[in-house]
Amino acid sequence: MNVQGQIKEYIASQPEPKRSDMQELHRIILKSMPACKLWFLDGKNSENKVVSNPNIGYGLQTIEYADGKTREFYRIGLSANTTGISVYILGIEDKTYLKKTYGKKIGKASVTGYCIKFKTLKDINIDILEAAIRYGVEQEQ
Repeated sequence: MNVQGQIKEYIASQPEPKRSDMQELHRIILKSMPACKLWFLDGKNSENKVVSNPNIGYGLQTIEYADGKTREFYRIGLSANTTGISVYILGIEDKTYLKKTYGKKIGKASVTGYCIKFKTLKDINIDILEAAIRYGVEQEQ
């Protein structure tokens, strides 16, 4: 199955209202990044053991590790979790930026250095979330 099919199946497997919220977020992210590379990570390691929630990735960046090794990874991520939805905004140098800039304005959400986590879209200001996503997209090298 191709990545688009995996993403569609993953979103469809979510219970409501998470399914509708994730479909809307998928649409919003693709609007900000229409020609981006899509990723789907099933959350399993090389031994097929579950190590994280499955997640959808958008865009492309090269991550450089301390030992000098590099790997390609997505820039924006979307994942269902046990209590709601997480939006990951990766590649931002200042780990306090998201919380300082969007934390107080976004609504009922937990904001960390790279993750905005909330229960449902109705709990947050979608315009603020879109602004945070656009900021993440603009950080692309």
